[in-house]
Amino acid sequence: MAFKVLGVDHIGVAVNSIDEVGKFWNGILGIPHTMDDTVEEQKVTTGFFPTPNGAEIELLEATSDDSPIAKFIEKNGGRGGIQHVALRVDNIENAIADLLAKGVKMIDEKPRIGAGGSKIAFLHPKASHGVLVEICEHEDR
Repeated sequence: MAFKVLGVDHIGVAVNSIDEVGKFWNGILGIPHTMDDTVEEQKVTTGFFPTPNGAEIELLEATSDDSPIAKFIEKNGGRGGIQHVALRVDNIENAIADLLAKGVKMIDEKPRIGAGGSKIAFLHPKASHGVLVEICEHEDR
């Protein structure tokens, strides 16, 4: 059941508009905007801005007023902000099993498909001292 954290995969940032906020990440900082992906199940469109070391900034725009991202922004006074930190793992099934065996409360006890086709699972923020942590595994990386 052991697993390995391979590094920070991405930082998820809730935004009101990927187009507007993307101007900062791309236009000001020069980080390329490589793709957008809509995940209907999560009611979100994501915009990816990969950095040279492989970690990405993932901008998250709600596609529905009842999405987790819309609720996060509403709780944050209508402003966006860092919504989660994602860690890339070598085997997500082993990671989930290991974390559960260690008594870590999980939002997802089975992986689901996230943006870009990656397998993802979220730890409950109570387990990680208030930080929403995502673990993810990419088939093609």
